[in-house]
Amino acid sequence: MSEPGAAGPGPAAIQVSRIMRPDDANIAGNVHGGTILKMIEEAGAIISTRHCNSQAGEPCVAALARVERTDFLSPMCIGEVANVSAEITYTSRHSVEVQVNVMSENILTGAKKVTNKATLWYVPLSLKNVNKVLEVPPIQYARKEQEDEGKKRYEEQKLDRLETKQRNGDVIFPIINPGNMEPHTVGYSQSSLIHLVGPSDCTLLGFVHGGVTMKLMDEVAGIVAARHCKTNIVTASVDAINFHEKIKKGSVITISGRMTFTSNKSMEIEVFVDADPFVDESRERYRAVSAFFTYVSLSKEGKPLPVPQLLTETEDEKRRFEEGKGRYLQTKAKRQAQMQQAAQQ
Repeated sequence: MSEPGAAGPGPAAIQVSRIMRPDDANIAGNVHGGTILKMIEEAGAIISTRHCNSQAGEPCVAALARVERTDFLSPMCIGEVANVSAEITYTSRHSVEVQVNVMSENILTGAKKVTNKATLWYVPLSLKNVNKVLEVPPIQYARKEQEDEGKKRYEEQKLDRLETKQRNGDVIFPIINPGNMEPHTVGYSQSSLIHLVGPSDCTLLGFVHGGVTMKLMDEVAGIVAARHCKTNIVTASVDAINFHEKIKKGSVITISGRMTFTSNKSMEIEVFVDADPFVDESRERYRAVSAFFTYVSLSKEGKPLPVPQLLTETEDEKRRFEEGKGRYLQTKAKRQAQMQQAAQQ
């Protein structure tokens, strides 16, 4: 259910709550990262669509354009309640920034803990013309600094989306018989999933919900990680997810994942979503979404386990490994700087 929060200088915040069921989790009882990502997107879609229709004009639906890097701070388990709160923090002329917090609640003890913090960007698409992006009603800011900080985040994500689209021509070729390949190689764990987009996957406009796509991407990334480690694995983080193109109802999508980098205790997995619009024969297959997922390996007791080193064979695999290592070191340095800054305050 969703409930409007207390009114502030901007739109009212909302909260979506749901108890976690067995089909939301893996065999160890940890809730899938994709399930949480889907709930995050649903909350973001509700508040952004509500805001974009708050003034007179063409009716519209807010479409997900990007999700910033999201860390999974603490695991969530079957039987706990996920409380997802969303708030609009910045608007440009044609986009909405939504910040979402996820808190797990043990309803037997009352214990609560923060599991996720995410930032999502939406654009309003007209119900009359899905290719028409409408203007976003501006929000009011309590302080001028809030608007300036939001504008800076907007410009940064806009630049990153452009860079990602430019390097997005890579292809993951299917492996015919991975069982015959050497363990811990890229080809051994590489995985794909094919999905026919149905009405239940789509918005009012007939295009796939961003949350549905992210859930499928997490499933494929999880299969890659499990094949590589052969242990219980959980999502640790997701780098920025860029939604390059809409996916129409009736399309067949192929979600492909491959291991790109391993550290001692984590794995980076690159995931692509390619769409075949069979309902529109005039259009060829295209890249719709791309992202990097990071997974960790856990023991039966939930303790981190060492990750088998990825064996790279080709020059492309070695290049991707070094690029992944650079992202890993950059994230590690950023996290250490944040910890030092927090300790000084």
